[in-house]
Amino acid sequence: MEKDFNHQPHLFSPLAVRSVTLRNRIGVSPMCQYSAVDGMANDWHYVHLGSRAVGGAGLVMVEATAVAPEGRITPGCMGLWSEKHIEPLARIAAFLKEHGAVAGIQIAHAGRKGSADLPWRSGAHLSEAQGGWQTIAPSAIPFGGNLPKVPHAMTEAEIAYVQNDFVATANRALTAGFQWLELHAAHGYLFNEFLSPLANQRMDKYGGSFENRTRFLLNTARVVRQVWPDKLPLAVRISAIDWMDGGWDIEQSIALAKLLKVAGVDLVDCSSGGIVPDAKIKAEPGYQVPFAEKVRHAADIPTAAVGFITEPKQADDIVRSGKADMVLLARQMLVDPYWPAHAAKALGHKMPPPNQYARAW
Repeated sequence: MEKDFNHQPHLFSPLAVRSVTLRNRIGVSPMCQYSAVDGMANDWHYVHLGSRAVGGAGLVMVEATAVAPEGRITPGCMGLWSEKHIEPLARIAAFLKEHGAVAGIQIAHAGRKGSADLPWRSGAHLSEAQGGWQTIAPSAIPFGGNLPKVPHAMTEAEIAYVQNDFVATANRALTAGFQWLELHAAHGYLFNEFLSPLANQRMDKYGGSFENRTRFLLNTARVVRQVWPDKLPLAVRISAIDWMDGGWDIEQSIALAKLLKVAGVDLVDCSSGGIVPDAKIKAEPGYQVPFAEKVRHAADIPTAAVGFITEPKQADDIVRSGKADMVLLARQMLVDPYWPAHAAKALGHKMPPPNQYARAW
């Protein structure tokens, strides 16, 4: 028998953002599959993402999708930098919507962490002879570790060019039928590199002060919001802290979230780390949830919690206690594409099965 949840928001409460309503507060986090050729989505992505919609997630997000060829992390990363990329992604978006999920996509530029080998090979920077490319960043500072390539420090004209790439890619995402757009400003990729003083040592209007370091992301969010329809949600994923002294911190994340809200952003997806290879991250169940909670309450903006969220009650408690408006699952969704259906059963909530699976649900 279905439990009485009263009117308190919980994991299986619908979540309305602008004109879009998620059937529950469970999202599939963007997860790179490193399986594209020339940025093109293929049958792997179709099955991988489609199965998570069938499994009951409210939001299914396509992996970090590059706004330019050199914006890929690896040669196997998804892209949407040309018209040819639209059709296979449109096929995916249509299937996600057909099976009850909101179709989301995260658009990104890898910055100095681009030009890397596939992770199941070495994950290291590729030379030009190996198919690698020149990376770009706010400053000519390498990431380090197995990514030693010194990036080209972007000129102001190049910053404007990449900003236009994000706008053009957002337009293509709309054409492909996506309903939810996320800008990737976390994990040491290009936007995050501008935000963090550990990677940004510029002396112009894009470096130094908080105002300058946030300028590129905020300007991009504003111009993307101009082409992304008012009725559709715009989210931003941030690394809430760098886990390093002298780096980006939660106070700056709260200040940034307030500005993102003014720029038309609807939700902040709170992750952390990735800006340097030697950060000491205390990874444990729910370790990033406090970031989502602090940003949500201090900046008065909806947030998503991510990071080692694996158990139904754990996820439900995050929403019920007001720590975040939704949860995004990554590795657990790889383990179990039907996690939302299993969570519903564990929490005493009814989730209608796909007709094809009704006899076994």
